[in-house]
Amino acid sequence: MSENSQLKITALNDVHRALGAKMVPFAGYDMPVLYENLIKEHHAVRERVGVFDVSHMGEVWVEGEKAYDFVEFLTSNDVASLTDGKVQYSCMPNNDGGIVDDLLVYRFSDQKYLLVINASNIDKDLAWMEQVNATFGASITNASDEYSLLAVQGPKAIDVVRKLTTTDIDEIPYYHFTEGEVSGLKAIISNTGYTGSGGFELYVANADAEKLWNALFEAGKEFDISPCGLGARDTLRLEKGFCLYGNDINDTTSPIEAGLGWITKFNQPFNHSAYHQQLKADKPSRKLAAFVLIDRGIPRQHYPICDADGNHIGEVTSGTMSPSLGKAIGLGYVPRELAKSGIEIFIEVRGKLLKAEVTKLPFL
Repeated sequence: MSENSQLKITALNDVHRALGAKMVPFAGYDMPVLYENLIKEHHAVRERVGVFDVSHMGEVWVEGEKAYDFVEFLTSNDVASLTDGKVQYSCMPNNDGGIVDDLLVYRFSDQKYLLVINASNIDKDLAWMEQVNATFGASITNASDEYSLLAVQGPKAIDVVRKLTTTDIDEIPYYHFTEGEVSGLKAIISNTGYTGSGGFELYVANADAEKLWNALFEAGKEFDISPCGLGARDTLRLEKGFCLYGNDINDTTSPIEAGLGWITKFNQPFNHSAYHQQLKADKPSRKLAAFVLIDRGIPRQHYPICDADGNHIGEVTSGTMSPSLGKAIGLGYVPRELAKSGIEIFIEVRGKLLKAEVTKLPFL
C-alpha cells in the first residue's frame, strides 16, 4: 500500500485534482498546497477573495449540564465572557507547562459548545479531553468526519457569501457565528478565518461540500475568485503573526512565552493555570520574537538563531518570503531581553550568518 493510499481525503478531493492542484500529505490528509501559483493565491486573498478547503480540521461537540464547567477548565481563555453565537480563540494547556492544541470555541448555549481543533491533533486532543472530562462528565462527540469546512477569505468574501444567503451576514460581528443556509444548504456561518484579510468560514455536511464550492465560485466570478492552497494559507497567517501549532506553539511552549497572554485569562482557574500565572509574574526567560531579514535569504523552520558571535540563542519556528512585503520574515524563540523591536540578531542559513532585525507584530 502506498503512502498516499493511507491518507484521508476531503469531500472535495476530486474537485482539487480536476483543477490541477498540487496535492501533498498534510496532517494525515491528501491536501492541495497550491493550484497554479502560491504568490497569485496569496494576493487574491489580500486583494479580492479566495477559497480554502480546510475540511481536515476537527469538530468536537461538548454538551450537557457540565459543558460550561468542562470547557472553562479545559481552555485558557475566559469562557465566561462568551455569549450564544460568539467564537473564542483559545488553547488547551497540558500538565507540563505546554499546549495540547490551539482551537476555536463556539458557544451555542451554556450547555452546547463546538470545539474546532487542528487535524494533526484530533486523536491526541480527544484523548486529552476524555482525561480532563473524567471529573466533569460532559458529553463529548467527535463529529470531525461529518463536516466540510470552506474558508472564504479576503475583502470581497462578504460580497460573495451575501449573494448566496438570506442571512444578514453584515450583522454578524467578527468572531461571531449563526446557523443558516448558504445556496440553500444548511450551514454554520462564521465570521472567522486565519488569513487576516477578513471573510467567513462555512461548515456544511460532507454531502453538500461540492455544491457549496461550485456555488461560491459561480457567485465569485465577478470578483475573480480563486481556489487557494495550504501554501498561501501559511504565508497569509505568518504575515499577521498568527501562531501555527507544531511550529510556533507545541507541547513544550507556554502561551505566555508565545505572546498569547491575550488568550490566557486568570479570572477563572483552568488546567495548570497557576504555572502560567506564575510564569507571567516572573516573566519568561524566552519569548517568541518576530524578525525581518536584512541580508538576502529565506529563514526556514529549525534554522539556528544566533548572536553576532555566532552563538546559538534560539531557532526559527516559522519563516517565509512575504509576498505582500517582498521581505523575508520569521518567528522564533529567543532570550527575553533579545525579543525587543530593533534588536539585531542573525539567522544561520547553510553556515552563513544573515543579519535580521526583531520587529513588532503583525508584519503587515
